[in-house]
Amino acid sequence: METDLIISTIDALHKKANQAIENKDAEAYFLIFDQSFQFTGADGKVLNLRDYKLDTQSLFRNAKSIETSHYRIKSSFENEIFNEKIARKSVIIKPNLLVFSKKQTIQTEEIYQWKKIAGEWRVISVEVVLEEKY
Repeated sequence: METDLIISTIDALHKKANQAIENKDAEAYFLIFDQSFQFTGADGKVLNLRDYKLDTQSLFRNAKSIETSHYRIKSSFENEIFNEKIARKSVIIKPNLLVFSKKQTIQTEEIYQWKKIAGEWRVISVEVVLEEKY
């Protein structure tokens, strides 16, 4: 029962984060992350919260539009940490020359770790375990 409540809360946070991504609203997007957050890209590169914010803000500035969606593959709750593996698909439209656009689709599998900190669920880490771009 407790896990269902956690999943419901996490789903609502994902929905808000996805909406913030599509709106290219970095301030709203970063509300779900803890200060200790670490991001590990598919290339193995690890970013702290500050560097991840800089990368994300750059993406938002350089994109005409972003669409994103995800679904949960599996989840577990152990030692106060909610772990989930999600599959995400994002379509990014970037300006190309003056009037043309370039479409890029990115499909990933990501492992999120969430922890309840000061009464709020926060993302403490994201690891991209699979990434395809086309």
